[in-house]
Amino acid sequence: MRNFILTTYIAIISIVTLNAQQEQHFTQFMFNKLTYNPAFAGSTNAVCATAMHRSQWVGFDGAPNAQLVSFNMPLMGGRVGTGGNLMRQSIGIDQRITMDAVYAYRFPLAKGNLGIGLQGSIRYRGINFNDSRLVSTTPLGQDNAIEQGFQTKFLPNFGIGAYYNTENFYIGASVPRLIKNNLGFGESVTSLNREAIHAYFMGGFVYAINSNLKLQPQTLIKVASNSPVNGEANLSLIYMDKYTGGITYRGGGSSKLGFGESIDFLVAIQASDKLMLGFSYDYTLSEIRTSNSGSFEVALRYCFKKAEGEQFINPRFF
Repeated sequence: MRNFILTTYIAIISIVTLNAQQEQHFTQFMFNKLTYNPAFAGSTNAVCATAMHRSQWVGFDGAPNAQLVSFNMPLMGGRVGTGGNLMRQSIGIDQRITMDAVYAYRFPLAKGNLGIGLQGSIRYRGINFNDSRLVSTTPLGQDNAIEQGFQTKFLPNFGIGAYYNTENFYIGASVPRLIKNNLGFGESVTSLNREAIHAYFMGGFVYAINSNLKLQPQTLIKVASNSPVNGEANLSLIYMDKYTGGITYRGGGSSKLGFGESIDFLVAIQASDKLMLGFSYDYTLSEIRTSNSGSFEVALRYCFKKAEGEQFINPRFF
């Protein structure tokens, strides 16, 4: 059994901070767009709830994992959307719990609807420096540079977004967290221990090949301060508005091989008018692939009520 070395942990956190990749990403981003963009709220014309679990780099000690519960609903005849997210993230001895409340105002534009969204959030961060997996060459208490005990803090934030969708097309842009909070627990505040501002751009459309088969290309691009632009492109096939299979290429990562971060595979089934189930697997392309068995996600979405005259579409991206 491999020990979680303190210096390795610090190196990982430093890499994460230096590259500004502080926010959780999901392969099945198309099923939880509210996590990235508050203006998505209300666009489904139904009261919908989504639950997701992600295990990243399976087999790697202290690897990231995340759980998410999200819901959104339309109000005032679809002119207003509200909702929220509750997400837990952990990597090594670091744990974060984020709660978001979102509001969107939607109005007709051309052949679709444009939503303008606002988001308020509070994030809990806790680090257990007494974790038994930590090993240090210097005894704890003798080096003031090594933190001790269980330390916590709360970080408020807010964000904005815009989301436009028609029956067969969507595009969105957002900045979910605008405040560059201090992530550290010490008195020193530098650019390296502040939250990085992330901007997201997403888009996709559906093309009907025939009456039973549809093609769904879509993309998610992430821009973060002090970090290269990261993006992923997905291409899915939808059969009989019920079965979905797709493949995603995720660029970025720290690989010197130049192949990007991962190749991802996803499948989804609309089990009923209200229930959707999804699963994805990421095959790692970077050098870290020799130390893990890839990443996986499971997703469940349930729409409790649809607006009068509306029909469910699988996948309900728009």
